[in-house]
Amino acid sequence: MTWQIPDPKTLGRVAVLMGGRSAERDISIMSGTGVLAALKELGVDAHAFDPAHQPLTDLKAQGFDRCFICLHGRYGEDGTVQGALELLDIPYTGAGVLASSVAMDKVMTKRIWSAEGLPTPAWRLVENASETEAAFDALGCPMIVKPAREGSTIGLTKVETRAACAAAYALASQHDTEVLCEQFISGDEVTCPVLGTGKSAIALPIILIQAPNGNYDYENKYFKDDTQYHVPSGLPAAEEAAISALVVRAYQTLGVRAWGRVDVMIDAKTRAPYLLEINTAPGMTGHSLVPMSAKAAELGYGELCVWLLGQAALDHQPTSPGVRG
Repeated sequence: MTWQIPDPKTLGRVAVLMGGRSAERDISIMSGTGVLAALKELGVDAHAFDPAHQPLTDLKAQGFDRCFICLHGRYGEDGTVQGALELLDIPYTGAGVLASSVAMDKVMTKRIWSAEGLPTPAWRLVENASETEAAFDALGCPMIVKPAREGSTIGLTKVETRAACAAAYALASQHDTEVLCEQFISGDEVTCPVLGTGKSAIALPIILIQAPNGNYDYENKYFKDDTQYHVPSGLPAAEEAAISALVVRAYQTLGVRAWGRVDVMIDAKTRAPYLLEINTAPGMTGHSLVPMSAKAAELGYGELCVWLLGQAALDHQPTSPGVRG
């Protein structure tokens, strides 16, 4: 694969949006700090910008030409900041308004994937503890309970007894008014980044994730070194190819552009893959998976950042494919 990396001097004055007001603020700052350092090292005129401390209108006043979005979760990955940047006419990295909004909503994502015939675990949307118990009876044990519009496993519980349903619902509902109950798929956990837009989208190498006791939670994702990541994944070639094709189709179905990362569970018995969710502003920390996969595809962290910045666009402006097979 040949990666067309733009000349950093042509990218103008760049704001790296980080921090923000979501539950993932700390991770956003970690991602943004890494991206900012990489861009500056490669000669980009890049500057930190925290929307929690500065109004977005300052972006226009300060003469920024484009934005690298390192905001995770709400107000950064859900279409809201994308809409503001559209109004300000400042191109930005990643998915547009509609794709960002849909992808952030796990229930809406599942509805679209299911309508397109793409496999995703069985699920129910619940409004109280008793409905969570009914979902447990229907979906089986164990069951995942999580906010419908959060990331980084925030508010997530793996429920193994009916008695635990009420507490799981209470935790998830602290983070969102919509709570999702999901069938638990036991097997290999993998993730697959995608780069590109439309028909040019390609899957990067799949990463097999092996977390302590199978618990890939917030701490194991970002702050501990006990989780093992395998890239190459070690999966059979035919299985990896099938998952890569599935992930690209899932990405394209939602209209995501430039980049994203799709999480997948592989059933231990049938080896059937199930789509869990898609991230449209993936992490760029030292533990993050997109840079890890990109490195395996001979695309370094700094080059990845500059490439993504070169893909910055507005919804009414087409992006350049930027890669050649």
